[in-house]
Amino acid sequence: MKAALLLSGGMDSIAIAYWKRPTIAVTVDYGQLPAPAEIRAAAAVCCELDIQHIVVRADLSALGSGDMAGRPAIEVAPLREWWPFRNQMLVTLAAMATLAHGVTHLMLGTLKTDGQHVDGQPGFIDRLDQLLKFQEGGLCLFAPAIELTAEELIRTSKVPGEIIGWAHSCHRSDFACGECGGCRKHYRTMEAIGLGAY
Repeated sequence: MKAALLLSGGMDSIAIAYWKRPTIAVTVDYGQLPAPAEIRAAAAVCCELDIQHIVVRADLSALGSGDMAGRPAIEVAPLREWWPFRNQMLVTLAAMATLAHGVTHLMLGTLKTDGQHVDGQPGFIDRLDQLLKFQEGGLCLFAPAIELTAEELIRTSKVPGEIIGWAHSCHRSDFACGECGGCRKHYRTMEAIGLGAY
């Protein structure tokens, strides 16, 4: 098995990188506002863990909505940060970028608490896995932390505080705004595991 991980540079994907040690990590700049900081965080983690890092750039900013696009969320959005069909797009781009590298398994950093939107639910992961397996290359998609909360994931992964401290979770900016859903989740999780200073 040769595994690749979608590594956003946020706390969840960093914890999975430390826990599962994929051969390759893929960070996608799809036009989201915090992309530069996400890439910096992901690159630092890959350097520390000796993981090959691939950055895919595909400017889809014109198709985004919500906090990560810097505009109001569209009517069907379940959350302010929801970007239409984001996980489907990320998985497709990561699959395209890694297939020629011999990757057989692609990991997505979805958690139990991501079920507020359909593309964070187990049924979505299962269907997308079936679609990838049906196509040439037969890639498998899995979400190793889908039964865990962020706090449980960090404890399970045993990722050191100095590495998780590099995470960039803000949805709105290259620097933590302190107010968006990503920042609030980051602070709550850090406090819960006793790393509030990070």
